[in-house]
Amino acid sequence: GGVRASEENGTVLLGRDSVVAFFPEGSGGFGKPFRRRYELGSFGDGGFVRAALRAGAPIVPVAIVGAEETHPVLGRLDWVARKIGMPYLPLTPTFPWLGLGGLMPLPSRWRIEFGEPLSGLEDLGPDSAGDRRRVRRLAERTRERVQSLVDGAVERRGRAFF
Repeated sequence: GGVRASEENGTVLLGRDSVVAFFPEGSGGFGKPFRRRYELGSFGDGGFVRAALRAGAPIVPVAIVGAEETHPVLGRLDWVARKIGMPYLPLTPTFPWLGLGGLMPLPSRWRIEFGEPLSGLEDLGPDSAGDRRRVRRLAERTRERVQSLVDGAVERRGRAFF
């Protein structure tokens, strides 16, 4: 299932021992230009870290490689997207040139890799979620681990197509 992406929803679900996938780059992660497809952006304000700390849940870094090639973003029409309530409107090799058919994803090879859970979180209590510096450090540590997983996954996967 899915819920609206928010720190609050994540905290509730983690508190119920649910497995929760956070995508800390937000819409910026799937809307970046193709040439930057494997470069992780900011992980925001660390909402995923606060949710994990409050729930006493581990943070397991995960890399997903391959989605970047399904709709390679060559450019964006942000002004049009704002008018229709979307985070961005992509220009891809097939969209909008092929109409709605251009929304069909290109077939690409995907690779998903799981890293080891971040160490040291088990020693921190829920009150640690209020320590902004600690939260930022843990978010950055997670981003670095995911970037390392992405780099390795790209190398192990090889070519994106065929």
